[in-house]
Amino acid sequence: MHKQGKIYGISLGPGDPLLITVKGLQILQQADKIYYPGSLLPNGTTASYSLQILQHYQLEESKLQGMFLKMSDDRQSAENTYANTFQRLLADYHNGLRVAFVSEGDISFYSTFAYLLKHIQAHKLDLEIVAGVPSFILGAAEHQSSLAVLNEKIAILPRMNDRDALSRYLREFETVVLIKVRSVLQEIRTLIRQTGLQMVYCERLGTTQQYITTDINDLENREIPYFSLLILKRI
Repeated sequence: MHKQGKIYGISLGPGDPLLITVKGLQILQQADKIYYPGSLLPNGTTASYSLQILQHYQLEESKLQGMFLKMSDDRQSAENTYANTFQRLLADYHNGLRVAFVSEGDISFYSTFAYLLKHIQAHKLDLEIVAGVPSFILGAAEHQSSLAVLNEKIAILPRMNDRDALSRYLREFETVVLIKVRSVLQEIRTLIRQTGLQMVYCERLGTTQQYITTDINDLENREIPYFSLLILKRI
């Protein structure tokens, strides 16, 4: 009888390799193949934040397979990469393998896995998704602050560069989490200064390069990395 494969979506957490769940780590240790996302850089080299986390678990290198996306806004190129990766996943699945796809943070939260998920579900494959710690949760923990209490509301906004829209969110929500802030920080910095909000800026959370500040002036000449976020709270 042919052995049926299974696909797992595994959350790695925001950067600290110890912040994976016990369940997630056990599945990776038992998996036959592990796919991880990364970037194909203009000079032809590759980089992967997920791989840096994976390497702490002393897994067999032969099990690791990268999926590298070009650093561009070309959605067709990205869709082709997802489709090709899914075909490899599908072949592994039909060969009876336990196949994991990993993502930093939580795999259901702004993850590249979402684009593979639609293919997996369309083919009705056996799938299990293991939740993880998203970066803004770690940011609040590292700052030792509460994101929300009682009936307070939280908004999570990516690439928010519309100052008027952000002002509306700040009036309606007690806490606003801004993610993917690298390209928009210049536009909203003045608003943050003027509104007197409680601000926590975090970058590269859970890594040896972690940086946290509560002073917007500290970011004046700072190069903002992709893995950065802002937590804003009404005082």
